[in-house]
Amino acid sequence: ARWPLPDGTLAEAIEAVARHSPRAIGLDIYRDVPVPPGSEALAATFRRHRNVVVVTKFGGGPTEGIPPPRALEGTDQVGFNDIVVDPGGIVRRGLLFVDDGATVASSFGFRLATLYLAADGVAPQRDSLEPSLLRLGPTTIHPLEPNDGGYVGVDTRGYQFLLDFQGGYGAFASVSLTDLLAGRIDPGVIRNRIVLIGVTAEGVKDFFYTPYSRSFADAQHTSGIALHAHIASQLIRIGLGAVSPMKTLPDWQEATWTAAWAALGGGIGFAARSPGRFALGVGGGLVALGVIDFVAFVAGWWLPLVPPAATWLVSAAVAIAYVSYQESVERAALMQLFSRHVSREVAEAIWRDREQFLDGGRPRSQRLTATVLFTDLVGFTSTSEHLSPQELVDWLNEYMDAMVQQVLDRGGVVNKYIGDAIMALFGVPVPRATDAEVERDATAAVECALDMAAMLRELNTRWRARGWPAATMRVGIFTGPVVAGSIGSARRLEYTVIGDTVNTASRLESFDKEFLAPDPDVHPCRILIGEPTLAHLGKGFDTEWAG
Repeated sequence: ARWPLPDGTLAEAIEAVARHSPRAIGLDIYRDVPVPPGSEALAATFRRHRNVVVVTKFGGGPTEGIPPPRALEGTDQVGFNDIVVDPGGIVRRGLLFVDDGATVASSFGFRLATLYLAADGVAPQRDSLEPSLLRLGPTTIHPLEPNDGGYVGVDTRGYQFLLDFQGGYGAFASVSLTDLLAGRIDPGVIRNRIVLIGVTAEGVKDFFYTPYSRSFADAQHTSGIALHAHIASQLIRIGLGAVSPMKTLPDWQEATWTAAWAALGGGIGFAARSPGRFALGVGGGLVALGVIDFVAFVAGWWLPLVPPAATWLVSAAVAIAYVSYQESVERAALMQLFSRHVSREVAEAIWRDREQFLDGGRPRSQRLTATVLFTDLVGFTSTSEHLSPQELVDWLNEYMDAMVQQVLDRGGVVNKYIGDAIMALFGVPVPRATDAEVERDATAAVECALDMAAMLRELNTRWRARGWPAATMRVGIFTGPVVAGSIGSARRLEYTVIGDTVNTASRLESFDKEFLAPDPDVHPCRILIGEPTLAHLGKGFDTEWAG
């Protein structure tokens, strides 16, 4: 067929359709300028058939629009065919009418739908409760707001509504102009229906992308005439009460919905203590949000997706960052208290169980059962007189390094140094829950003392070879209840234990009767343990009652 189609050909096509009693005929071809021959015949056809609606282009101003045919100017047989396209190039919205301040113009699809519904006694009217809203049959159509659904600050000028695209691509039957003019059509396809006459040729470039287009390279783009058919079809179904318009939440409910996801994301961030759990929680939340939005969409509700997802991710990230920062602060404080006095394995165990005894980054005070070990060198003053200052420091450091290592090797905590004395703890800071654990601590303390004795023999051998004096030491061990916690000022804290158990262990160490005095050549280390410690020892230890 020749393009543009002559007016006479269009008149013949409209008459061919009108013979089969359609409810409305829509002409989606501009006729602001006559295309002879047949212009008078087309004008007469327009006037004869009052159910014919032709298109005009509203545009963005007087110079951008395209007027209707002169024969229909000022009549209700004109509707604009402007399409609202989202920033992403997808059509999701339809227009009912626009108001430029001077005139109110109805859309092409709205004109066709009202003609169709008139046969069913349905006409557009103001809502009785909210006169600013349009009511079509039993349904009030709320205009789209700038932040409805997934939109954020979108241009909502005019009376816009969300399209449902029922039937998707290829939802409407089509016939060629040649078959129509030749009479090769089923009259039932036309009777009591809306018939749109338009162009679907690729060269016209009247095509759009919809949510049903798989990609911008997809051949399944939708022609402009099919879009107008979707708009009219949806308005008819709304007017007959078959469907409701896609619903959205009010702004305050959308804000609440978004805030709820932000709170949940924050909760995930606070609860996740590992990267794996964090990734699983965040990913699961996004999947859940997508499923909820999809189910709601199928049910006729368009819930916002991007704002909740964004706040979910941001709040989760902020929360996990805050938790990580707090943990780093707590870990630094914990390591400051313990790292110099325990083995790496014990330090990691303390960190794993930190929730049991940390409060605000500081060890909370608690009552627990522990074994306390005190050591002290015998005759340190006289020894210092036989060494130069540097030799004395080297001698003492070598002794301390060796003794501390024995404590760490047995899982103990070196609590403090008091001159040449050492105070070590077994059973802190993680509370022991069973008697078996208390027994392991008591056994570890005694084995530590025996290790110290063996190490001191080795040290004495080395020191004698250097011409340094040999050393003897006393050890006191006692098991019992203590109060543990961090003591000191905010600038300087020290984790320690207090109680009678500590005092008794100290007294056992300082107990110095002649027959219990250590001998550097035979027994350089004298070990005294309390009766509670003895009660918790397993078999395999040779003990002697000291009175």
